[in-house]
Amino acid sequence: MRIDRQRVKEQFASYTRGYDPEDTKIALKIAHTYRVADYCEQIARSIGLTDDEVEFAWLSGMLHDIGRFEQVKRYNTFLDSQSVDHAEFGADLLFGENGFIGDYIDDRSWDPMLEIVIRQHNKYRMDAAISGKTLVFCNILRDADKVDIFRVNVETPMEEIYNVSSDVLFSSGVSEKVMEQVRERHAINRDIMNSPAEHLIGHIALTFELVYEKSREIAKEQGYLYNMFDFPTRNESTKKALTEIRSLIDD
Repeated sequence: MRIDRQRVKEQFASYTRGYDPEDTKIALKIAHTYRVADYCEQIARSIGLTDDEVEFAWLSGMLHDIGRFEQVKRYNTFLDSQSVDHAEFGADLLFGENGFIGDYIDDRSWDPMLEIVIRQHNKYRMDAAISGKTLVFCNILRDADKVDIFRVNVETPMEEIYNVSSDVLFSSGVSEKVMEQVRERHAINRDIMNSPAEHLIGHIALTFELVYEKSREIAKEQGYLYNMFDFPTRNESTKKALTEIRSLIDD
């Protein structure tokens, strides 16, 4: 796959200049994009993909959250349930009737796979029909995204992420329904997460579904995952939930 990385970066920078760089949500998504692209490249190389395939993985990281910027501008939230499915929205912006994927690359032969990878990156469960290299690229992007979500939860004020006050954030609890899924050692269905603390537990639980050894290695080296356990909650159910999920992840 022929990619001019400088062109991709310049076009991404040009696109994001159309949004408020002083907005914490916008700034964090710009940083997140570059990190996810880098992690995609690292993971792809770790499993022995070809140079063209590594380039494709990197590009998927650069474009995976393109829908987030307009989502924040229109709805001032990252919660898809309160706005739009950002992956579907971003894929429509890129590949729809007036899509701008051509602004980033001239080689369009990989478009069908790239569109699938972007649309699937945030799904609780991917389409079961996806297989082969498309599945590999989906897993690479989903892993890279998860790994950087740990950092975002530590480096960005959670009040900004969840649009709540500090009092609401630190007093929010975790339901038994959420913990039942934690004990099954898999990601938590977004439909049952209601409180900010439950979203925190949900982000920690993403660890259970990392596919590649390189992804787990990066997460461990970063240290952000374990920083998330220091969440200064005042709620007893959240304290117990953090203790329990930490034990499961250590195990």
